[in-house]
Amino acid sequence: MYKYIFLFGFLLMVGLLNAQTDTTIYKVVEQMPRFPAACEALDTTLVYKQKCANQAMLEYVYQRVIYPQEAIDENIQGTAVVTFVVETDGRISQPQIVRDLGGGTGIAALGVVLQMKEESLRWIPGKQQGKAVRVQFNLPVRFKIKDPDPFILIGRDTVYTEFEKALDFNGGAEALQTYLDTALDYPTSGNDSCQMGQIDIQVLVEADGDVRILDVTDFNDLGFDFWYSAIDAATSTYGDWEPATYQGRKVNAAFDLSLSFLPTIATCTQKVDDFITAREVADAGAVLFNDGKIEEGIAKMTEAVTAFPNDAQLRIMRGQAYLNNSQLAEACVDLSLAKRIALVNWYDSVLTLICR
Repeated sequence: MYKYIFLFGFLLMVGLLNAQTDTTIYKVVEQMPRFPAACEALDTTLVYKQKCANQAMLEYVYQRVIYPQEAIDENIQGTAVVTFVVETDGRISQPQIVRDLGGGTGIAALGVVLQMKEESLRWIPGKQQGKAVRVQFNLPVRFKIKDPDPFILIGRDTVYTEFEKALDFNGGAEALQTYLDTALDYPTSGNDSCQMGQIDIQVLVEADGDVRILDVTDFNDLGFDFWYSAIDAATSTYGDWEPATYQGRKVNAAFDLSLSFLPTIATCTQKVDDFITAREVADAGAVLFNDGKIEEGIAKMTEAVTAFPNDAQLRIMRGQAYLNNSQLAEACVDLSLAKRIALVNWYDSVLTLICR
């Protein structure tokens, strides 16, 4: 009696071990995995469910994939391919790029699959002989440059990006810089700590000449007093712009202003000199990096970052260099810190990939 019980227990254990160690990954099965879609609840054919699931998957992908600007600039088009395994419980595992067009397209495609994982989407697992099995699934993601509209929407504002005549400040760029040098006031609240840095303002010059603020980027966490001063200088340009035109009519257009704040009191002179020197060193590093002298270039940028570790512009410059050199952990540190300092979301889609 006991011998048969022991034998049954032994066979059961062997069966469980085999199940646990079944690592077979199928490429083709009788029922391929399906993206989870509402049509799964319908009483319909398997063929219809597969077709419906494919449509839902495409909608999911193309609502989320971001066409990298680098690929657009280099006119890179085609199909990137990402592969992953749909486990027997519908989870996604082992995502990786198998075809990369360049220009960041492979990472962009991979990012959509990683988002599925983060959202804990459960696929309908593939089946072989009625049993759920692990199946490799290849996801092609097509990148095709469409003819762009002559405008973009920023919030509720229509901002034109194509013109017959571009937006222009009366007197040109030199006159604009001269005006801003005079109009920009350094807040006295910054003198005690020798606060310095750069604030970028994106202004919207409307067809009727009105000037409004679209965006403010504080690269050095200067604070409200500096924001107010920057916004005041930018909006005071009202009446001094010649609006852009498109198809014979005046249209809204945006313009980016970079405003530098440097204290003028004598006790801050050395710190100002150091600040200017750090930027010159960083720029020299960027030139070296672009000339193929990777280590020398990054070393120069690091010298600048060491002098001003909480400068988001310097962090972004070195972080981008690290990213281009596939030093992902280092890029994650720099770009994450830049995001916290300047509250920029430029690298959000990349950070989820490089900070894993």
